Amino acid sequence: MELKKLKYNLTVCKVESEKDIDFSKQFYFIGKTDEEFSVVCKTEDVPSRTLERDDGWKGFRIQGVLDFSLIGILSKLSGILAENKIGIFAVSTFNTDYILVKSENFDRAMNVLSAAGYKIQ
Repeated sequence: MELKKLKYNLTVCKVESEKDIDFSKQFYFIGKTDEEFSVVCKTEDVPSRTLERDDGWKGFRIQGVLDFSLIGILSKLSGILAENKIGIFAVSTFNTDYILVKSENFDRAMNVLSAAGYKIQ
């Protein structure tokens, strides 16, 4: 399985509403529940009005389109990282999964996953 590094720094934050987000930007994950409105974006694109933010994330995605019948992909990746004391923040799209780790753990995460047989791009 192939993993592709994202080339930018990421931030996880909370905003009050979608009005705080500039949807013309290239990269956003948005989660809205009855309790919060969360955004993952490039650090340079963090909305100017945030309720909370956590900078210092780097990420990678599983390359290709994952069929919904595939089981355990995210679980296996997160398990390998957990065994190596690397915390994650995971988000999924229709096509694939993205895993974020704190910047200071990113190179180690890539090395651990490479040693486990994953191809890193």
